[in-house]
Amino acid sequence: MALRNAILGRIRIPVQTLTLDQSWRFEGKWSRSMSSHGDDHLDKEEVIERVLSVVKSFPKVDPSKVSPDVHFQKDLGLDSLDNVEIVMALEEEFKLEIPDKEADKIDSCGLAIEYISHHPMAG
Repeated sequence: MALRNAILGRIRIPVQTLTLDQSWRFEGKWSRSMSSHGDDHLDKEEVIERVLSVVKSFPKVDPSKVSPDVHFQKDLGLDSLDNVEIVMALEEEFKLEIPDKEADKIDSCGLAIEYISHHPMAG
């Protein structure tokens, strides 16, 4: 995680984030209407499709085993470093930063889908 923090600390701008335990409710002064996306949030089906695509494209993953309820370590045989790399790829795909405390909890496609679909800044 220290290497991840060092890299992200140099190339990322902090943004408001949600924890996995929070309900989606964005009360900040910025609204999605100011973004280039023009809608309130991403459609869950789009999030599912994009998360699965990111996971399927990971080099150590057999794409035929990927589904919305797949667990990264138990079902795909990935290790903790692979898990970090997948979360970083999801951050890149959705143009958001997931704090380490929350990233450590994302160990399946289902949790990634829930977190991203409820994140107010996911794009």
